[in-house]
Amino acid sequence: MHCPFCRHPDSRVVDSRTTDDGTSIRRRRQCPDCSRRFTTVETCSLMVVKRSGVTEPFSRTKVINGVRKACQGRPVTEDALAQLGQRVEEAVRATGSAELTTHDVGLAILGPLQELDLVAYLRFASVYRAFDSLEDFEAAITELRQDTRSPAADDDDAGTGREGNDRGSGATAEVSVPAHAAD
Repeated sequence: MHCPFCRHPDSRVVDSRTTDDGTSIRRRRQCPDCSRRFTTVETCSLMVVKRSGVTEPFSRTKVINGVRKACQGRPVTEDALAQLGQRVEEAVRATGSAELTTHDVGLAILGPLQELDLVAYLRFASVYRAFDSLEDFEAAITELRQDTRSPAADDDDAGTGREGNDRGSGATAEVSVPAHAAD
């Protein structure tokens, strides 16, 4: 690190601290030549490679805005969206890769969104996975039903007419698709 005062090519780290949000490190440095002190901030850049090949910095705001569209009309708060954005960013940073594809970011969104709201998950997944038929939706709904059912819940609801849908969150919904729609 060059000294900004005398341009000496080296410096000594006096103190290091992470920032409040944990995404960067603030270092206090001292020049061995002129003895003046200065501060540097180190951040790890996370780049996203789009389908067109263009590379741009990861943006938590873009993630939240994309998910917000899928959550329109759903009982999802701004706080919940902010937490989802944070979880997605933590997940993609935890990969340790400096560059990710939009596909990787989409995969990181699907898990937390499924926990947040199943309808919003289906909306997002239908665009992300490019659903083009009712069969795609049926397969996704079947997969969701299998994921949300546990053996204990099915035993508790035996004979009550409920099929494991009362989970306390009200997030699971029964969807009927006419038999002729699959033709």
